[in-house]
Amino acid sequence: MIVPPDHVRKLIDQQYKTIDDAHTRISEIWVENIVFSFGWFTCLLLTVVPWIVWFIFRNKDSQTRLLLGGFWAMLISSWLDYVGVTLGLWRYYNKLIPLMPDYIAWDFALMPVTIMFFLQIKPKMSPIIKGLIFAAMTAFLAEPLFLWLGYYNYPGWKPIWSFPIFLVIYLISHKLVHSKATKPLK
Repeated sequence: MIVPPDHVRKLIDQQYKTIDDAHTRISEIWVENIVFSFGWFTCLLLTVVPWIVWFIFRNKDSQTRLLLGGFWAMLISSWLDYVGVTLGLWRYYNKLIPLMPDYIAWDFALMPVTIMFFLQIKPKMSPIIKGLIFAAMTAFLAEPLFLWLGYYNYPGWKPIWSFPIFLVIYLISHKLVHSKATKPLK
């Protein structure tokens, strides 16, 4: 077994202590200022309502393939959000639950459900055109709207930089859903 030297382990333990202390303080802020606020209720709705709508209007014959595309979008967008938050490129201000990522409403509901609807509507339409529409709506309408509403802040990011990322996420979701390993969408 390879174990780092004691001095390295102590340095890492100190950083984990800093993270633990910060999380404790954020939890206190959440209890005192965020839970049951308008922003909190909005995040709750943005997390739950898209899935209810999708469950009602999903293409039942294609739901497994659509969920595969949605899961990819969830996985990659949450990882990218983690990286962006960690690097200080953006910050979220409404935490649904202190033990969950700040971006749960966006990456675990809005992003995958929107992509799944795009995939199921007009499945024969060019994926590039649909991806461009999705990326434009997300980067140039949704992001600026939620920035303006104050749900997050971009100290080191611009919405235009999100456009190619959203396009790639959509195109890979499309590729997974239309893979030869699955039956085509109906």
